[in-house]
Amino acid sequence: MCNTAVNSSVKPLVFANFLAPNMTSVYAAVAARVGQVLGRPAELIEGRDFDQLRDGSVDLAFLCGLPYVRLCQERPGMLHPLAAPVLDEPRYQDRPVYFSDVIVRRDSLAGSFGDLRGRSWAYNDPDSLSGCLLVRYHLLQMGETEAFFSRITFSGRHQESIQQVVKGEVDASAIDSQVLGVECMRNPNLARQLRVIAALGPSTIPPVIATERVSQEIQARACDAICALGGDGVGRDALASGLIRRFTPIDDRAYDDIRQKMAFVDNLNGGRPPARPALAG
Repeated sequence: MCNTAVNSSVKPLVFANFLAPNMTSVYAAVAARVGQVLGRPAELIEGRDFDQLRDGSVDLAFLCGLPYVRLCQERPGMLHPLAAPVLDEPRYQDRPVYFSDVIVRRDSLAGSFGDLRGRSWAYNDPDSLSGCLLVRYHLLQMGETEAFFSRITFSGRHQESIQQVVKGEVDASAIDSQVLGVECMRNPNLARQLRVIAALGPSTIPPVIATERVSQEIQARACDAICALGGDGVGRDALASGLIRRFTPIDDRAYDDIRQKMAFVDNLNGGRPPARPALAG
């Protein structure tokens, strides 16, 4: 790890995690590395509300791609993507992408997404790309509406959706492939309880973003520090615990795939995004 001294008299850099809590330890390591390289204290907090990004109370954040593009549409220039993870599995093809894995219980008779007609479904949150918007987009591509499912619930988090499927409370759900992979790595029994019957995507993976109050110099140095994180054993171990091979620089254009799907779904919803009962996941 970098041995640069941290100046405790300088205002801390505040990172916020708006993604799954099973990645908190990884993101804490990222925040710590950036603080060390910049010689500034850094702290990671839980993202509670997107107003933390609007009012600048957060400097950098780990943010789902869907709220990222929505916030950019709401206020251009408010957020700046710095870097994105490249996941360590062949299907990601060394690119900053991920999938929405559709899961059922191991003993389910469903073998494909089409087999879920008339079954119950758990979204995690309306602000989630992998857990909600991609499913709505897929249904529309099939010529279907959410009436395809017999019942829909909102769990609030990917991990809760996983547990609802495991317990048989719902028949299926769509899970961020990184979140699902980490959960199965930490709990091998989970992989024996579930099956993936479809993979939606790939989509550009959630970025690390900076808010507009962060100077361009700090943005550039933070991006360099994040992308260098896997350059030593400690950094590699921290990333591996989140199934991350490395981070790579990313720009706003990389999220045009999400913009296109968002516009397609929102336009068929009367030009408005769906109601949001909870925070993103």
